[in-house]
Amino acid sequence: MRALQYLNKYLRKYRLKLVLGIVITIISRIFSLFTPRLIGNSLTAVENFLTNQQGTLSGLKSLMLTNILIIIGATLLSGFFTFLMRQTIINVSRYIEYDLKNEIFSHYQKLTQRFYKNNRTGDLMSRISEDVSKVRMYVGPAIMYSINTATLFLCVIAIMFSIAPKLSLYTLIPLPLLSFTIYKLSRVINLRSTVVQEMLSKLSSFTQESFGGISVIKSYSLEKYTSRDFSVLAMDSKKKNMNLVKVQAWFFPLMILLIGLSNLIVIFIGGQEYINGSIEIGVLAEFIIYINMLTWPVAVVGWVTSIVQQAEASQKRINAFLSEPIEIQDGKGIDTDIKGSIRFEGVSFTYPETQIRAINKLSFSISEGETLGIIGKVGSGKSSLLNLINRLYDPDQGEIFLDGNDIKKFKLEKLRGAIGNVPQNPFLFSETIEDNIRFGKMNASEEEIIEAAKNAAVHKSIVKFKEGYKTLVGERGLTLSGGQIQRVSIARALIKDPKILLFDDCLSAVDADTEEKILKNLKAYCKDKTTIIVSHRISSVKDADQILVLDKGEIIEQGNHQNLIKSKGLYFDLFNKQQDELNN
Repeated sequence: MRALQYLNKYLRKYRLKLVLGIVITIISRIFSLFTPRLIGNSLTAVENFLTNQQGTLSGLKSLMLTNILIIIGATLLSGFFTFLMRQTIINVSRYIEYDLKNEIFSHYQKLTQRFYKNNRTGDLMSRISEDVSKVRMYVGPAIMYSINTATLFLCVIAIMFSIAPKLSLYTLIPLPLLSFTIYKLSRVINLRSTVVQEMLSKLSSFTQESFGGISVIKSYSLEKYTSRDFSVLAMDSKKKNMNLVKVQAWFFPLMILLIGLSNLIVIFIGGQEYINGSIEIGVLAEFIIYINMLTWPVAVVGWVTSIVQQAEASQKRINAFLSEPIEIQDGKGIDTDIKGSIRFEGVSFTYPETQIRAINKLSFSISEGETLGIIGKVGSGKSSLLNLINRLYDPDQGEIFLDGNDIKKFKLEKLRGAIGNVPQNPFLFSETIEDNIRFGKMNASEEEIIEAAKNAAVHKSIVKFKEGYKTLVGERGLTLSGGQIQRVSIARALIKDPKILLFDDCLSAVDADTEEKILKNLKAYCKDKTTIIVSHRISSVKDADQILVLDKGEIIEQGNHQNLIKSKGLYFDLFNKQQDELNN
């Protein structure tokens, strides 16, 4: 249970509720123990009246009525406290489930892009849903039934030994065998539970990817092959689950067998004790009730053990992600407002997952309010440069300065709050167009949203929809065209009114006329903002104050449009090639 020790902080957090639940559980069990003793006393009284003529009939009736009323009252009180027990302990498990899910989600958000490239979405979802649900069963039902069982065992065994020590010893003979059986089965369950959870993650990942890429599957007529692959995974999952349940299926039959054995011992040994006059008939009946009262708790031992082993396997998987180091550490904070000047000094960066060097000893600077254009071939390091400014990654060597301060000293919230980022592959949420734009500024008014959409040249497209800005965007923006997705993403960045704007080839899906219109709007909007435009089109960057031409993560040309044309290098070649394509 080492992995489950991680949950101790939550158990300490809700210790008062748990202690209250334990007290209520003990009270509930104590009230449930009234019944066997009263039934035993009643049977003994009846036997004494019939055989020894002790007491009167009216006295016997009065005793029986009193005992029945006490049994009913004790049962009702036991039921009431059982209800309170569930309301305390089970509620605590829901609180812990809530806290743990929030902790995992919060940790997920702090992890770098490398983590998400190395782990599949389905696996991430499985750990925050299925695995947390398994863990909740440990901090809820498992704890509740364990306390319940322990209390009942202690109380019942203490009462049994106080009444008939010899009979109690014989009755409890099967318990060591029970403990050994549980120990052996638990180890097997732990191993097989881990395998089952890992298989569930694979299934979740496969189905998530299949649904996400359904258009590709359909366009290439891959439905048959996808179904075949899913069937193979499902069959493998079925086999692993069957291996687990085959072991789990041993629990209840073994519990019932051992309880039945205890009943036989009570009847045989107790019968002999009764015949010899060592015990009364009521004691024999009382012991049979006690043993049967232990039937469910003994069976629960197996079930609880199974829950704990599954929770251990799940928490181990959760801990593996929670132990992932947060590579991008929050800075101590800079008090001054961000203005927007940026300077790179000998910056190099290699992607840790591929060991591909994207940036190599890069040095340049942008003054506050300037526009920088970056152009180059695929894989030249353009997008990587923007990721470093946004601190999605940190450089391996060199330093990046913002307003003369090391960028690592800024609070991440403040840094990213001052940046409007439009990625190369923009992402839209399954919300309305209005809400997707509002993600840039959560308290934005309707007028601000419309103004941002106009600057991004997408307003006219939006109002043509039947629901206008209230149009629900499909998953990842599937109901919009590629150009519309890019322009909505631009509007989301503009409404933020940031000091720094990063555009990563975000006009690739729009036509030349729309591009020109957007660039014209951006020129007016960005006059007092530091702007970096990454593009493979010369037309997107030609009006920038300065332009960097990158190749293999290095600056091979630098200057404004006119100077780069005169130098007749790679920029000049790209310009001529793109002009020829437009003319043709």
